[in-house]
This record gives sequence, structure tokens and C-alpha cells, in this order.
Amino acid sequence: MIDCDVAIVGAGGAGLFCALEIAKRRKDLNIIVFSEVFPTRSHTGAAQGGVNAALANVAKDDSPEKHAYDTIKGSDFLADQEAVFKMCSLAPKIIYELEHMGTPFSRLENGKIAQRPFGGAGFPRTCYSADKTGHVILQTLYEQCLRHNIKIIHDFLVLDLVASENRIYGLVGLDFSTGKLWGVRASVVVLATGGFAKIYWNRSSNCLGNTGDGVAMVSRLGLPLKDMEFIQFHPTGLRRSGILVTEGARGEGGYLINNQGERFMKKYAPSKMELAPRDIVSRAIETEIREGRGFKDEEGFEYVYLDLRHLGKKKILERLAQIRELSIDFEGVNPIKEPIPIRPTAHYTMGGIDTDINGKTPLKGLYAIGECACVSVHGANRLGGNSLLDILVFGKLAALDIVENASFEKKEFLAKALAKVEEKIAFLFEDKKHSENAFKLYKELGDILWSGVGVFREEKGMKEAMEKIIKLKERAKNLTVKDKSDVFNTELLFSLKLLNSLEIALAVVIPAIERKESRGSHYRLDYPKRDDKNFLKHSIITKENGEYKLSWKEVQITKYKPEERKY
Repeated sequence: MIDCDVAIVGAGGAGLFCALEIAKRRKDLNIIVFSEVFPTRSHTGAAQGGVNAALANVAKDDSPEKHAYDTIKGSDFLADQEAVFKMCSLAPKIIYELEHMGTPFSRLENGKIAQRPFGGAGFPRTCYSADKTGHVILQTLYEQCLRHNIKIIHDFLVLDLVASENRIYGLVGLDFSTGKLWGVRASVVVLATGGFAKIYWNRSSNCLGNTGDGVAMVSRLGLPLKDMEFIQFHPTGLRRSGILVTEGARGEGGYLINNQGERFMKKYAPSKMELAPRDIVSRAIETEIREGRGFKDEEGFEYVYLDLRHLGKKKILERLAQIRELSIDFEGVNPIKEPIPIRPTAHYTMGGIDTDINGKTPLKGLYAIGECACVSVHGANRLGGNSLLDILVFGKLAALDIVENASFEKKEFLAKALAKVEEKIAFLFEDKKHSENAFKLYKELGDILWSGVGVFREEKGMKEAMEKIIKLKERAKNLTVKDKSDVFNTELLFSLKLLNSLEIALAVVIPAIERKESRGSHYRLDYPKRDDKNFLKHSIITKENGEYKLSWKEVQITKYKPEERKY
């Protein structure tokens, strides 16, 4: 048994910042951060382009209110406006806190933090560190956690939450370095487990860990998930792997080119061009490919070009050095000399665990922050540069609420929860007559989602996808882990994560079928218009007696009334 006051699940930006903010204020609390990977390998490190804040270092007229308006408009008016205003008003303070911790932001000639343009923004407000902003923020937060003696246990996969009588008791996790299951007793549990876009498998920019584990655990407790149908497809993933090419490449002046040599965004967003919001740019690229104006290689991959050559060698090496390396390593293309082949990639999940503005769930003592949570500040479409801001702002707000309001009375851990997980793992190790392999099913799931619940959607394709996912769930009852070893058993790991991903996939497709409109990233060919009369509301999906139930919740509109989205 592991005992602590606060258990934080996830050592990315949200989890580490939350731990740090609690530790600064309550030195008496025993805080433990549990991470599937070594902290500096968390997915926050993959965020390249920057973090938004209205510092007005480049554009003097920028302000938190203008940042909020851009965010609300970008969300296709589905974001809750009080939460957006809170996030945007705190953004400058958060950036200066990071700066004072030692985060090495890129600088303007006058020494102030550099800011670049990003999609859907009225001003250049994205603070950056070349093209590895998430990486440097993550390193800085990890160093600060070490400085404050915060305990971090890595190579630890949390498998289930333990709750009873409307409060959290702790969790059950697997130490893959030993194969041992542990019960963790905690008065407060904070989920910072990241998004779930890896359910699209090889059509995703996400790391292998982003399979929705935290969201699935919460769903099993019968707690509500919100806006699960909204998956952001980033316009520029590398052709074969889906690895991200930062929006900063377009922010620095990159062009999108079709097979006619045309900068085609002038047809779709004439004022913003390549810096239109991500949903618009992704649909434009897919339209060009569908209508025969894309490229196709000998392996059958279809794509368009992102052209950076005109930026010059100096700027690419200074501001987009990592993008150059990724392009060379994964596509054999040097962007100084050749355009980069790209196509949209499943990148970010706007939906997740339904929380209030402080990260609280309906279960006493349970919080969720970052991409696994839905406050909602991103609505139907997230603006680039707001994801890093989200994890920092709401990581801090959750920490403040925990310090001020959480109760830390000790409760007995429910031993039967540990036994239940032991049975689940033992069943996976059993040899079965019609055994199934997790990696094979994962690939099938990714293909099903991409074709049925991708950039373009329609009822027939989504219903077919749902039927196929249900069949995959049945086949998953025959999952068999052939590797019987205890230490770093990756086959066991992915079998457990597949079971979570199949639950998540259903929670995505059910509200997607019922939202009969197009809004933000959810674009339906059979309902191409936004329908504010019937669908200006959040979808809420809750598991009851093993089945998902769908309901709806009003969007909080305090200042900006919905209007047509033009760029």
C-alpha cells in the first residue's frame, strides 16, 4: 500500500504545475505524482509552437479580452465564456511566473519575450521557445518539482480509481518495472492524464500513452464526459507518421501548396490564409485531396505541401530547427531545400471529463485538469497556443482549490478494488481458443475512426463505425497476452490501454451521430450548417449499468453572442 494526501496522475505540464503550486503553499501535505513515463517524456514536451498570452510585446493593442474573443470565436461559440475569460486574464501572470522560474523563451531585440502569429488570433500573442516550447516548459517544471522535493513515481500505469459513497479513496496502479500491482490511498486524486487522440493510432500526432485512460476510469465510475465528439485534426502532420509540424511553421510564413502550385487557402479563408483556425485549414487540405489537387506517392499516401523554402536557411535553423530534423528523419526531406509533405492528423481532444472552473468533478476529492478535462475553454475547436495555457492555468486553479477547500481526513482503502484489477489482468494472461492481439485491434480501431469519424463525417459512416467498434469490443474479450513476463510487459500495457480506448471510441461516436449540425471540428457532410437553435449546447455522455446515456447541457454565454465565423 502507498499512502499520500494528494495523488496526481500524470507528470506533464498540468500535473507538475499543480503539484508545484500545492507544494509551495502546503509543505505539510504528502504529494505523490504517478507517471506512465519519465516526467520529461510526457506529451507536453511535444507541444512545439508556443503558448498564448496577451503580453502586447509585439502588438500594443492586444489585451486579455481580445484573446478571450478570439478563443470564443475559434471555439465556434461552444466554449463556456466565464472559463475563457478566467484563462485569458491569468495568461500573462502565468507566463511571467514561468519566465521567473527560468523558462528560456525566445526574445525580441529589446529583450522582451518573443511572440508570433498563430491561427485564428487577431494579434501575434503566441510566446515561444523556437519550435520546442512545450519541451522547455516541461523541463523547467520538472526541475522546480525536484527543487521542492516532490515525489514522482514513474513507469507506473494507473488502472482504476477507488471510490465509494460519492468520494474518492485512492487508486490502483501497475508498476511495470516489477509487474507488481499497488493500492494507493489518497484523500485527493488529480487526473492529469492527457488526451485520447491516439485512439486514431497511426493517423495521430500523439504519443503512445494518449489513449484516454483517465477519461475511461472516470466513465466507469458513472461520472459525466463532455463534448467527446470534438476531435481536433491538426492541418500539418507528416505524410506517413502523422508526427506534428507546428503551426509555428505557418506562423513564421509557411505556405500550403497543392499540385497546381497554388496557395489554395485563399479560397477558404482569404483574410487569414494559412493562419485560419485549424478546423478550417484541415478541411481545406482534405477538400483539395478529395478533389484531385493533392499529391499521391508510390505507397498510396495522399498529401499537400507545406513550403518553408522562402523563409531562408537562417530563419529555419533558428526558429524551426526541430521541424527540419523531423522532416529529414521521418520524410527524407530537408525543408530548407524541399517542401514538406503533410496531411491532417488527429491531434487534440476538446472533450473530456466534465469539471467546473477549478477542475472539480462531481465526486468529492476527484479533480481533472489539462487535456483529459473539459472545462470548457476550447468548445468545438481549440486555437493553437491555448493548450499549453490551459494546462497551466487550470493546473494552478485546481491546486488553489485543493489547498483552500479539500479535506484530508484519512479513509480506509477498499481492498476489493485491488482484487478486481488482479482478476482483470489474470484473465488477460489466460490462453484463449480464439485469441486476439492488442496491437492488431488498435490498428483496426484507428482505421475505423479515421474513415468513419474523421475530418468529414456523415450519419451512415458514423453508424457503420459504431457497429465495427462494438464488434471490436466483443473480440477484445478474447485478448490474450502471450508475453508472461513481469518486467516492462508492453503487450500487457497495450492490452489494458486498448480496453480503455474502445470505451472512449464509443463515447466519441455516440454524440457525434446525434449532433446533427456542423460546428468547429465536427463537420457533417449531411448537415453542413451550424444549428444554434438545436445544438448550441454541450453533449454529456454518462455510463449507466454498462451503457452510455446521452444528454445535453447549456453553454455559458456571458458576453459574446454567437455570430457567423468568418476569417
